[in-house]
Amino acid sequence: QVQLVESGGGLVQPGGSLRLSCVASGTMFSINYMGWYRQAPGKQRELVAIINNSGTTNYADSAKGRFTVSRDNAKKTVYLQMNSLKPEDTAVYHCNAFIMIAPGSTWANYWGQGTQVTVSS
Repeated sequence: QVQLVESGGGLVQPGGSLRLSCVASGTMFSINYMGWYRQAPGKQRELVAIINNSGTTNYADSAKGRFTVSRDNAKKTVYLQMNSLKPEDTAVYHCNAFIMIAPGSTWANYWGQGTQVTVSS
């Protein structure tokens, strides 16, 4: 059974930095893209950044220039380095991955439980 487990969230002051990590565990054959979404109270879940297995990235406009997504394929881990954090970045950050669990099986979308990021003075 595939699991995505996030870590690295917390409370940080405006202008500060955090680094989120997400590890994929369980039996799997291949991971296509991995990435991060966030959901603030009362709002829909939105894309933050994603990266495919070739290293191509895509960012939300709100993340460009401040956040960097990266991955370690050998460790099945995706990271999100967040700098210059703002109060509006406060949200639960969820890891997402598109995974094939066995050769010839279908690709499926997996989500982590999320990690809280709070930006406040």
